[in-house]
Amino acid sequence: MERSPRPLGRPRKEQDGKSTKDIILKIATGMFLEKGYPLVSMDDVAQKCDVTKATVYYYYKTKADLFTDAMVQLMIRIRQRIVDNLSTNASLETQLFQIAKAHLQATVDIDINSFMKEAKTSLTEDQLQLMKEAEDNMYGALEQAIKKAMDKGEIPQSNPRLGAFMFVSILTAGNKIDITYKDTFSSLDDLVTQIMNLFWNGLANDS
Repeated sequence: MERSPRPLGRPRKEQDGKSTKDIILKIATGMFLEKGYPLVSMDDVAQKCDVTKATVYYYYKTKADLFTDAMVQLMIRIRQRIVDNLSTNASLETQLFQIAKAHLQATVDIDINSFMKEAKTSLTEDQLQLMKEAEDNMYGALEQAIKKAMDKGEIPQSNPRLGAFMFVSILTAGNKIDITYKDTFSSLDDLVTQIMNLFWNGLANDS
């Protein structure tokens, strides 16, 4: 019997031990973060990945689909790093310091608000919902850690969900100044320390 030909554009399953889809997703994520949504095309992604455009379209029907999966998977990885940091025996304050430092190091050249605003107008409601769910899961990991610290008496009782949102919000504010921290702070640690002081004093002050 003759073998049926593969569908046009169907890629090899693996390249150097990684699936073609994973390679496309990893490279596309970096491109979106570096250039922003509007300036990245499917052609650009294909060229950077050294595959045909048909291969990219085999996995993702539209650029919006690719962007959505890239951001969802990125938030899943961030959540896992958050969980890993929160799983140590250190105090919550120390854990949050490490999370804040890692966040600022990873997003030093990215204006998160502008970056997401550029893309949202091109996404469907279902795509936005997928991203919202991934974002909520990130908040959930922080919320659980804050609630645990409250139950242990490490910090006063308050709304742990609000505490998680406040922490992420203050990190977003830090994004606006961290690229120039050398001019106003002695080091990245100094910047993170001052950010944490603003957050922690408000969270843990019982007066």
